[in-house]
Amino acid sequence: MNENVFTQLAGETIAIISSLGPAILALAIYIAVILAAQTIWHLARSKVAPGDSFNSLKTVTFGDESTVVSNTTASIVSILLIFVLWGSFTGSKLLPGFLHVPGAYTGEGNFTYTMQTASGDTGTATVTVAVHEAGKKVSKPKVDKGTGIAGNDALVVQAYRSKLLLWDKNDAENRKTGAQIIKVNGQDIARGDRIDVGFANVAITPKGTLNIVPHKGVQMETIYLPPPEMVWDRLLTIANEGYQNVTLGQHLGFSLWRVVVGFLLGALVGIPLGYAMGLSNWFRGWFDPIVEFMRPVPPLALIPLVIIWAGIGEEGKVVLLFLAALWIMAIAARSGVSGVRITKIHAAYSLGASKIQILRHVIIPNSLPEIFTGARVAMGVCWGTVVAAELVAAEKGVGKMIVAAAKFQNTDVVIMGIVLIGLIGFAIDVGIRMLEKYLVPWKGKG
Repeated sequence: MNENVFTQLAGETIAIISSLGPAILALAIYIAVILAAQTIWHLARSKVAPGDSFNSLKTVTFGDESTVVSNTTASIVSILLIFVLWGSFTGSKLLPGFLHVPGAYTGEGNFTYTMQTASGDTGTATVTVAVHEAGKKVSKPKVDKGTGIAGNDALVVQAYRSKLLLWDKNDAENRKTGAQIIKVNGQDIARGDRIDVGFANVAITPKGTLNIVPHKGVQMETIYLPPPEMVWDRLLTIANEGYQNVTLGQHLGFSLWRVVVGFLLGALVGIPLGYAMGLSNWFRGWFDPIVEFMRPVPPLALIPLVIIWAGIGEEGKVVLLFLAALWIMAIAARSGVSGVRITKIHAAYSLGASKIQILRHVIIPNSLPEIFTGARVAMGVCWGTVVAAELVAAEKGVGKMIVAAAKFQNTDVVIMGIVLIGLIGFAIDVGIRMLEKYLVPWKGKG
């Protein structure tokens, strides 16, 4: 029994790795280009400005901001490379053909098979296969039946698909009378074997028919990953016409409203809770087990409980996002308070400051960097949770649009929604960082 389970798991693992072949290849190319670009960059810098300064040797923060900052050139190249790989593995028309990885075979190909009757007689026939792209109609090739006991056949197959050929339909002998195929393109074949005929793999099924699988290449099928221009066209269409009688602005607006309200409620409760835990042993002991218990619980696991508590309306979705942000903000505030240097507090006391003044002028300002970091994390988690929150009887929202599109296998709409969520989340993150830079100019200055 254990061996059977191990064999099954091993087979599933191999199947998963095989299905992820194009993605693994794209990732390998991406990493290789990154390493090559970094090597070229360092070589160029060493030629232009040889020698290292003190700042170039810094790898940690020495009382001020670290000198390791985002390289704008690397960021631009990274984004462009992602789009190039995306277009390369989807056959995008935005890229020249030489940048495309090998795609699925389309066109007309043929192979021969040799059949043998029960009495030992043999005959050879030719099979002509027309492989076409999805959405295109192709007529079945016209072929002569031939004069032998095996008749020629024709077949139409869509790219990335396979098809069975009942080869004995027009033969003098059939499988019921004991006829069977013994060779394909002159190579011996038995049931379960597979032979490459140049444009496809041909195998004999357990029932004796031929299974023809045209070569799929490395490019992704549109249903799994559409090219960038298809996603862009769908974005323009939905922006003008909406999706399922709801405009794109309404989808985005409702999702953004839920996230902002849930986050703000979580911050309003979580930050004071974190301050209390950081300033009071009693509050720390009282709430720490609760916070640490709830922190690793994913918000998605709370959906059934939230439905029971708040129903399936807007309240339930906001409550779920509130719980997603609450624990993060509480921990961030607690960490910010705990990280305040005791020397600053002693210095304030020595100058005659009261506890309220120390809280206002020492603890809160020095804890703000941690709180802003927690806000960035909490907003990211809320955006990741909003899709699940909108699974619960939502009529509007990006998550609702993605889920509805997935039911109809509209992958371009799904990717469009994911990109929009990512862009809005990135814009919010940049906004929080700019706000932090303006409100907390002393961050990292000791």
